[in-house]
Amino acid sequence: MIDSFLSLVIAPFQDYVFMRYALIACLGISLSSAPLGVILIQRRMSLMGEALSHGILPGIAVAYLWGGMWLPGLTFGGIIAGLIVTLLSHTTTRKTILNEDASFSSFYIIALAIGILILSLKGGNMNLLHLLFGNVLAVDSNSLLFIISMTSLTLILLILLYRPLIYDCFDPLFMQSVGLKSIYYNTIFLTLIVCNLVSGCQTLGTLMALGIMMVPAVTARLLSKRLFPIFIISIVLAIVSSYIGLLLSFHFNWPSGPTIILTAGVIYFITIIYSSFKQ
Repeated sequence: MIDSFLSLVIAPFQDYVFMRYALIACLGISLSSAPLGVILIQRRMSLMGEALSHGILPGIAVAYLWGGMWLPGLTFGGIIAGLIVTLLSHTTTRKTILNEDASFSSFYIIALAIGILILSLKGGNMNLLHLLFGNVLAVDSNSLLFIISMTSLTLILLILLYRPLIYDCFDPLFMQSVGLKSIYYNTIFLTLIVCNLVSGCQTLGTLMALGIMMVPAVTARLLSKRLFPIFIISIVLAIVSSYIGLLLSFHFNWPSGPTIILTAGVIYFITIIYSSFKQ
């Protein structure tokens, strides 16, 4: 009994290098993306995360056609595209009667369509599927190094900027009173989101990368009202979802990215039921 259980949950990572690489990549993405998702929720910017996850696709598509899966190039292209979408959305909100959610929705849908069109015409359907949904089982050493570097940078910056980011969530007037300009911290924060979405592109794809950022964060919010436990719970849930999702994709030959996100979704639905009965 024990041997069969271990063969199901541990042996795939012991026997196959690509499974170990996939697990390490998912752990790295979970450590950095889940805290960013918590801050997005606290700042009521969930739509911003969705807009960026779609908005970076044109930049990633152009960079992919130019240099293949060279992650620094994909990151640069994604950042440029994400900043353009953000700038156009903010400008439209200020200059027209549209609300921010309406302008963001329009621009990220347009950006998504442009990215899909570029990849369909120039890159082929396989490249389109690879960038949209990823392939965590094809992570190589270079991609893994990039993900680990991005995770480390994100965690360091979040530790350094934690107080200003949280102050801006709950008391923007205090930020102004002490002379801290929100725009600087918002720019760094949004850049971190784009970078993490791009680093998750290789593993989960541009459409699924936001899932590991947001679903564990939303679930953690249902389980705790205190901010620090929400951070910890979101990271743990992201890691658990990644581990179980990889096992399911390996044993049942399911696509890894959607399986990981659906695992997080199952945990989310269970948490909703638990929370409703608890109340």
